[in-house]
Amino acid sequence: MRIVAARLNHETNTFSPVATPLAAFGPDGPTFGRAAYESAKGTRTGLGAYVDACEARGAQLDVVLNATANPSGRVDAAAFETFAEAIVGAVRAGCDAILLDLHGAMVTTAHEDGEGELLRRIRAVAPETPLAVALDLHGNLTQAMVDAADAIVGFKTYPHVDMHETGAHAARLLFDWLDGGPRPFVAWAQPPLLSHTLRSATGEGAMQRAVERARAMEAQGLPAATVFAGFSLADIRDAGMSAVAVGRSRQEAQRAANALAAQLWAEREGFVYASEPLVTSVARAKAARSASGPVLLLDHGDNVMSGGTCDTTDVLEECLRQGMTKIGVGPTCDPRAVAAAIEAGAGARVSLEVGNRFAFGPDHAAGGPRKPMRIEARVRAITDGRFRITGPIYTGETWAMGRTAVLEHEAFTLVVTERPMEPLDLGVFTSAGVDPRAFDYLILKSRMYCRPSFVPLASAVVECDSRGVTSSDYALFRFRNVRRPIYPLDPQTRWEAPR
Repeated sequence: MRIVAARLNHETNTFSPVATPLAAFGPDGPTFGRAAYESAKGTRTGLGAYVDACEARGAQLDVVLNATANPSGRVDAAAFETFAEAIVGAVRAGCDAILLDLHGAMVTTAHEDGEGELLRRIRAVAPETPLAVALDLHGNLTQAMVDAADAIVGFKTYPHVDMHETGAHAARLLFDWLDGGPRPFVAWAQPPLLSHTLRSATGEGAMQRAVERARAMEAQGLPAATVFAGFSLADIRDAGMSAVAVGRSRQEAQRAANALAAQLWAEREGFVYASEPLVTSVARAKAARSASGPVLLLDHGDNVMSGGTCDTTDVLEECLRQGMTKIGVGPTCDPRAVAAAIEAGAGARVSLEVGNRFAFGPDHAAGGPRKPMRIEARVRAITDGRFRITGPIYTGETWAMGRTAVLEHEAFTLVVTERPMEPLDLGVFTSAGVDPRAFDYLILKSRMYCRPSFVPLASAVVECDSRGVTSSDYALFRFRNVRRPIYPLDPQTRWEAPR
């Protein structure tokens, strides 16, 4: 039995000015063939689960591609073609089944629905080959995806700590069918609902209840049920929440998907997040100072894992205005500042500009040029920016921040990198010789991914909206392509789940 497997992950923020070329996929670019297999084996990812499942049954496995990039702007069309040609070419050569580890919210410079286009091409050369897909909880599902896949399973956790389990689930559905079990059928339902990412955490509120309902359906015998929060900052027609079910008949799957979607709609207010003014959130953080650990200031307006530029300085500047000191900040992406620090050398004192390098586009209310922050600091360290993840998200993978400099100011210590980097692991600090426990305050450009690693160190958590390209304030964004009416952009939207 020959299995073709591949991983292609990108969450596209169509408002982000950060480019996504081929080189953005992976610390040293994407990997193909044997290198893709070796980079996936032993990792807590969907592709890692596919490797484990295939090897456990002695199947011949062809890992075609392992490519994942931080969320950013539209994927370059040439990069997508390289990936699609590799995957479709392997399928065209002949296989018994296909296992794909995708995101579900990829937009390219040529295609609004990247995953749908990839699956369409696969089906053009292998219309009947069993195909299972593992997706991110923040996938924007489309009819093209549902029509092409024989099984779809998405994460049930945010922060995403069940990537491997999701891949294992998708593989199990596929192999059960190949071993003579019932054919799986996929169905979906899509309410007109944009969720805020800060209301898609699966440990509380409406999202927790929806995921619990999906788990209960599976416990009662349904092969799979997934609640997709969607990714609203991909301004495409199908952005938003959806429910997907896998059943032993199309009718069983559709009933489950409809029931989940009805619950999402009934609790729609629970998926809306209201940001407070930055001056207020920073003041709350200042008041929360404690000797028991740093206060986390989570800059969700510049959240790297939603396509943030990783270079806004709004939160730091507000902290300084309020007289706060002993602040750790990182990572902040600014290749020019890194180059200046390297030229000066470790131990040197420098005066340089940091951050605010990207101009936001015309569909963001803060579009146009921004002014970098000038600081005087000592270059404490220079590193290559590579670290191995030990935390529960992407465990075992090696990530690279690019060349990295640590700048020490009298009020703060700043980790500056050449590449945007989500602070999902303590390694973003410790790899540069910085102890995150040593501060009264930690500014992290993250919503959720940082929490499993950093919350155990913290005395308090305060969410801060810097009004960047990942802000939770939808009024900052000009939506042109999403279907309308849709809640909460259109508060009077009406919808009833299909019966």
